[in-house]
Amino acid sequence: MKPLPSQEPAKAQQRKDDHIQLGLAQQGDRDWNPFDEIRFLHHSFSNLRLDQVDLSTQWAGHHHRLPFYINGMTGGSDQAKTINSRLAQVAKEAGLAMGVGSLSAALHDPLVRETYTIIRQMNPHGFILANLGAHHSWQNAQKAIDLIQADAIQIHLNTPQEIAMPEGDRNFETWKENIAEMVTQLSVPVIVKEVGFGMTADTLQALLDLGVQTVDISGRGGTNFIAIENQRGGRLDLASLQHWGQTTPESLLESLPLQGRLEILASGGIRNFYDLVKALALGARAGGLAGFFLQSVLEDGVAATLDRVEEWQEAIQLLMLLLGCRNLKDLRETDLVLTGSLRDWAQDRQVSLVNLAHRSRQK
Repeated sequence: MKPLPSQEPAKAQQRKDDHIQLGLAQQGDRDWNPFDEIRFLHHSFSNLRLDQVDLSTQWAGHHHRLPFYINGMTGGSDQAKTINSRLAQVAKEAGLAMGVGSLSAALHDPLVRETYTIIRQMNPHGFILANLGAHHSWQNAQKAIDLIQADAIQIHLNTPQEIAMPEGDRNFETWKENIAEMVTQLSVPVIVKEVGFGMTADTLQALLDLGVQTVDISGRGGTNFIAIENQRGGRLDLASLQHWGQTTPESLLESLPLQGRLEILASGGIRNFYDLVKALALGARAGGLAGFFLQSVLEDGVAATLDRVEEWQEAIQLLMLLLGCRNLKDLRETDLVLTGSLRDWAQDRQVSLVNLAHRSRQK
């Protein structure tokens, strides 16, 4: 008897679509955000003109015009192909770097590869980030890079998501070894990123010891993958873990001692240009946005999303003018005051609040 076709590809595509729909549903449920506990000090003199403000930044061996980018989201289903096509149009027209969702599905199923390769087709000269889990070998990572002709690759760390996913991995013992091999063997820069659970100074030091140069700390506050996987259903109810991990501001505080040796990117819970500027002031080279762009291209289209990119650019320039910051280096030296639980975190983790509040005097 001829064996029945495997149901795994269909299950994988359904999982991708579940992630999209459940992630979108979370976009409107963010009344409080830890970025609200970061305040800039207002100084009455600026001594700058708007045309002197430079938003450019450097990370992963590339010069980027704007300090934000489209973070990796999806791929592996028909709906994902439509989304990636629209996002690629935005990235091309706005000159933004763009990540893709995990390419693991494309390595296993040739039928879904076009849902990823559409990005390079739509944006032949853009800066594109491949994406793969840390359980993969460097050979698989190179295949993912080659598939979309990527300029860099994001290797994601997602142990809480795997634990919550009914079909998730339960073996993490090779991750460090795999990352070390990727750093030395791959043809493009390796960016190690969390997926919304944040990082500690210990994790960042471990990545530095493995040879990693660029890290996305990706803290709690954006898309919550424990909540998503728990809603998808499993034998255990893990709703009590939905607040697991460090927030993005907490993770940025953790990164402060290592920022001279690591390029830090920030994602997770950045709602608006003001949050982004706060992340940049805490040392991020750029901010990654996923849910923001996903919701915008699906609900309002490419043209409206491009308008929002221009609005963000103008608003960031104006805020930097207000702060008297000519560039991102100046912004990393501006004065910050922390309040509430973020202040408690800084005190418990021995971050100098005095130094943060008086950085402009230390120039």
